Amino acid sequence: MSAAAEPVTPEPVAPRVETPLRRFISQFMESRIAVGALVVFTIIVLLAVFAPWITPQNPYDLFQLDIMDGRMEPGTVGGAGFTYWLGTDDQGRDMLSGIIYGLRISLIVGAGSAFIAGIIGASLGMLAAYAGGKTDTVIMRLVDLQLSFPTILAALMILAFLGKGISNVVIALVIVEWAYYARTVRGSALVERRREYVEAAQCLALPTWRIIFVHLLPNCLPPLIVIGTIQVARAIALEATLSFLGLGVPITEPSLGLLIANGYEYMLSGKYWISFYPGIALLITIVSINLVGDHLRDVLNPRLQK
Repeated sequence: MSAAAEPVTPEPVAPRVETPLRRFISQFMESRIAVGALVVFTIIVLLAVFAPWITPQNPYDLFQLDIMDGRMEPGTVGGAGFTYWLGTDDQGRDMLSGIIYGLRISLIVGAGSAFIAGIIGASLGMLAAYAGGKTDTVIMRLVDLQLSFPTILAALMILAFLGKGISNVVIALVIVEWAYYARTVRGSALVERRREYVEAAQCLALPTWRIIFVHLLPNCLPPLIVIGTIQVARAIALEATLSFLGLGVPITEPSLGLLIANGYEYMLSGKYWISFYPGIALLITIVSINLVGDHLRDVLNPRLQK
């Protein structure tokens, strides 16, 4: 008779370590609205990136435009042989192609201006918080002066001086946006400045730039990410407003705002699609970014967590 088999003891399973990244993803995925908004925004970015390969027409190439196809209704087949699913504008520009190419300009201007303004504003905000004294006073008075001007009015004045162009629009938006980053980062840096790790770095006689950018900056990233996301949407809306008023991008490379402006005079005559569809695309883009940014604020702010 064989001996009874000894019971096999299962090996202990190591507990799953919850890293900050996993915790962040888990908390972000709890909101279906935010996840859906992120998916929509990702699709918008992909459309803008691959615009030359997915659009039937290059709306910025004047040789591809046919004035005889101007103001055609959605779903009409044009002289070029393809269907204008969203109609055409007064220049014979395919609205679907124009919207996708316009998204490229809106995203470039929004993300570019927010990134540059974030670097400038965050640097000045951390410098003001760390140095204190007269340095803090001067920087924050500049912030107060900047924020005292209406944003759209300041941008209009700058572009009236610089002229039209994508680069000039970015410069104007950087000038009117940096103060928001500076004030936000300064508030976070003032709290972090009193932490023990900053005092330890000071006792080690580390360079000021290293304390600010290596020790303070990483701990100020959560509010910086949130304000940056919101400012991207704000910059896109400002660029559309400036282009609508005629001081944004050139007419040969229209953004969503300029496309809306081009069709505004035809609204009363029933040619609604020239302004309506670019307006819907602009609305979806801004709302999706704002929804993602609002949920990021809830996730990255411990005081708002349950």
